[in-house]
Amino acid sequence: MVMLVGVVGKTNVGKSTFFKAATMMQVAIDDVPFTTIKPNRGMASVRTPCVCRELGVKDEPRNSKCIGGNRFIPFEMLDVAGLVKGAWKGRGLGNQFLDDLRQADAMIHVVDAAGSTDEDGNRISPGLRNPLEDVEEIQEEITRWIESIMKRDWEKSVRTSETTRGDPVNVLSEKLAGLSISRAEVQAALDKSGLEGSRLSSWRDEEIMAFAEQIYELKPKVIAANKADLKEAERNIEDMKKSLGIPVIPTIAEAEVALRLAAEKNLIEYLPGDESFKVKAGAVLNSAQEDALKRIDTILKKWGSTGVQAAINEVVLNQYGAIVVYPVEDANKFSDSKGRVLPDAYLVKSTTTPKELAFKIHSEIGEGYLYAVDAVTKQRLPEDRPLKNRSVVKIVSTK
Repeated sequence: MVMLVGVVGKTNVGKSTFFKAATMMQVAIDDVPFTTIKPNRGMASVRTPCVCRELGVKDEPRNSKCIGGNRFIPFEMLDVAGLVKGAWKGRGLGNQFLDDLRQADAMIHVVDAAGSTDEDGNRISPGLRNPLEDVEEIQEEITRWIESIMKRDWEKSVRTSETTRGDPVNVLSEKLAGLSISRAEVQAALDKSGLEGSRLSSWRDEEIMAFAEQIYELKPKVIAANKADLKEAERNIEDMKKSLGIPVIPTIAEAEVALRLAAEKNLIEYLPGDESFKVKAGAVLNSAQEDALKRIDTILKKWGSTGVQAAINEVVLNQYGAIVVYPVEDANKFSDSKGRVLPDAYLVKSTTTPKELAFKIHSEIGEGYLYAVDAVTKQRLPEDRPLKNRSVVKIVSTK
């Protein structure tokens, strides 16, 4: 039930640095194209206020962490090989990149906001490249890839749709099932592309491409405008915010890595997403560390944060539409069978019903589902009504 977020982008723009900042995994990072060849997988976390304080309890997290009333809930992150123009045709590591991306529920598109890498990922002087071109190229590559999947065995799909009286939704849903595309998203893409009600037998290249474009548009995503600390980035970030219809989050991934490493070494007090940090009393810093922290302090004062956690929260909570729920077994103590208070916090789609949550916890619990109770209000929850964010839920099951 763990969601998967893909970190995508042109080669050598800071994808792996962003991935490391989010997961703190040791990955290969270098200032050359195609440093990442095989995908990196790791666990990142969404940061949300925990319900422990409003309930007046001390929690004992099992599947997540609670630090200072902030719940850090894990999900899987995938850093795929960098993309170059023509990847959908197999150029560079394109086929591998796109195949690795298949199961992603959402995407964080890392862009060199300073325009300091050319279209092939080679280093150039900041300001020479317009990052909007990189956004458009990634969109083109992924859309063309979806189009190519659509065209595989197209005549067979047409024949199948004819046997179902011309309704393409089921056929297209099955065709795109491997891309984590739901039936509802297929229907929405048909509506938005003006193809609702049309027969697949009438579709030509233009219609297939129009549908593929809408499938891409529906995929939850944000732009992580990396290297925001470089002076050339600020104007580019504003241009992207004005031109793009998706959130653009200024990020400085290198600064986030430095802060998290300093916190791990017990030199500073810092949580991912904080607006500032504090040097711990008695911490001994060398001159290089002092200079680095002074520079990062300037960055935080300008941008409000390094942007890494902001990008994560935006794509998971707002674009994908995840909510946080806390399953418990004892509705009075908010605990599990072993007495652990608020042991688990799950990220689920905002459309998730109590019965669907039961299946996500365990298939047997779902099969034996009887009803669910709001552990705070003690009211029984309607089986088919979506759960609310921050709900504490007791599932009653025969198993």
